[in-house]
Amino acid sequence: YRRWSSRMELVMAAVYHAIPDPASPPDMGNLRGDLLALLRLNAELMAGPAGEAMRGLLSEALSEAGGFSGLRRLSRGAGRTAMLEITRRAVERGEIDADAVTARRLEVGQAMVRQHFLFQGTPIPDEVLVEIVDEVVVPLFTGAQSGRP
Repeated sequence: YRRWSSRMELVMAAVYHAIPDPASPPDMGNLRGDLLALLRLNAELMAGPAGEAMRGLLSEALSEAGGFSGLRRLSRGAGRTAMLEITRRAVERGEIDADAVTARRLEVGQAMVRQHFLFQGTPIPDEVLVEIVDEVVVPLFTGAQSGRP
């Protein structure tokens, strides 16, 4: 415990130890497949010990002054790193334009998974992940309509 200056640092280190290398996200050969694989991995992690640890950290951050700034400071941007790699591959394959890759678009899918995790709990149904990818994230990058109102 002495290796970390706070409980928050210890838990974040444990969470990051549990997640796969964000620079090597799943490669399913197409944007949709890569996104689904990433969000499924995130949902699986949130349903396990790493998710429980994150719930505890968020609760702690809410109760402590400066708690959220501590979380932001400890965040390594793993989700963004994974999304950058997924979209880089999609650009190389000609699936999307490089101009379609923006900071906000990189965040949307995982933000929606976090929203579900925080307010509706886990496990996150696969249908929800498919809807997030098909109705929101892929259309954001491709400019296609989702086909739903």
